[in-house]
Amino acid sequence: MASENKLRSNRPPGKASRIGRKLLFFVILLAVGAAAIAGLVLFEREKPTVTVQDGLEYLGRSGDINLSASDGKSGLRSLVVVLMQDGKEQELHRQSFDRRQWFYGAGPSRTDAAVSYDTARAKFKDGAAELVIVARDFSLNGMFKGNETITRLPVQIDTTAPRIALHHAQRYIRPGGGGIVVYDLSEPVEVHGAVVNGRLFKGFPVPELENRYIAYIALPWDSGKIEESRVIATDRAGNEGQAVFSMIFKNVPGKSDSINVSDGFLNAKIPEFELHYPEMTGSQLDKYLYVNNEVRRMNAETIADICSRSEPERLWKDRFLRMSGQNMAGYAEQRTYYYAGKEIDRQVHLGIDIASTTNAEIKAANRGKVVLAEYLGIYGNTVILDHGQGVFSLYSHLSRIEAGLGEIVDQGAVIAYSGMSGMAGGDHLHFSMLIHGLFVTPIEWWDQHWIDVNIQDILGQL
Repeated sequence: MASENKLRSNRPPGKASRIGRKLLFFVILLAVGAAAIAGLVLFEREKPTVTVQDGLEYLGRSGDINLSASDGKSGLRSLVVVLMQDGKEQELHRQSFDRRQWFYGAGPSRTDAAVSYDTARAKFKDGAAELVIVARDFSLNGMFKGNETITRLPVQIDTTAPRIALHHAQRYIRPGGGGIVVYDLSEPVEVHGAVVNGRLFKGFPVPELENRYIAYIALPWDSGKIEESRVIATDRAGNEGQAVFSMIFKNVPGKSDSINVSDGFLNAKIPEFELHYPEMTGSQLDKYLYVNNEVRRMNAETIADICSRSEPERLWKDRFLRMSGQNMAGYAEQRTYYYAGKEIDRQVHLGIDIASTTNAEIKAANRGKVVLAEYLGIYGNTVILDHGQGVFSLYSHLSRIEAGLGEIVDQGAVIAYSGMSGMAGGDHLHFSMLIHGLFVTPIEWWDQHWIDVNIQDILGQL
């Protein structure tokens, strides 16, 4: 007992209490640090971000507004969209989220919304208005209300459709034929043109005549009737005006042809296609059918894409020149292909083949811009000219191309030489006319009388 008391009396005074105080200080420091970190997280000050679809300046009668909100820290708590005009307001959208957890990620980091509106039903009037978007997050900042982003967008409410005054519409039209429609618009619009059987033919300004436009139209080679013909105009608010017109459909008898595919032709042509389409497999006949179908389809897509863009001004004048020579195949000939006496395929020839001398000069049928000058599958070496306002001409099976991409060539300028590249068995020119990418008969465009009656005289009267 005496020894224990002696040991206790020898212990340094206050050592245990100092250890306790250090431990307590460390715990307090740790708690304060944790609280500070938690406070920084829970009371973070980064505001949500709001993004609205590009070009939102107009609201029509009804529609959707595409927008999104995001918050990469505490997450989104709510999103509210309100339309305001002259003290009147209507809530278009309200979205609230439940808290999933504390700290970061309490709400979703992003939300996308297609906000519907109906200005007519809400009795808003045409004129200036304001779209207000409020996004709030789950931060405890701002007296526990969270960080708030308010986005205000000035918009114009426009519920009036553009007015269309029709001046001329093609009177007679046949399969593979074309013509023009001329009209006035009451206001600048986003999209306008003539719709024929579901296909839009874009309109272009008529020079020196304000608010007057022309649309070149056409029918496909296999059209059976006219089911729809109208001019449409859609403004920036999405309002669409229309003016219906009628045309008299004149049917033409179909033409057919038989093509015998020989081993000699396959042996001569397939190596050429193998250079450009190494993915082909199978026999010579398998490869031929691949070219005549799949490559033909790819070529059609390329031509359609090129012809989807056209110079806004008219570059051509008077009739298109026809190459001197003999017609070897006609427009819209429905071909049946045979090999060893058996039918193997069916396709339609969408141009006119003209044979002259070997390596004959190929001249521009009219003034235009070179928009394609390269090898193009079944067409071989090909040149496409854009004559403006949706009118194009195509020259194929060429041996050599002289015109350069982007070059403006005059009528009669030598652009190439004839040949037998592509799906050609002999030296000739395949010539096509296209209206907004739709193959039409070249015969109309070679005829000055047709040009005068259907285009020139009409424009001269405006």
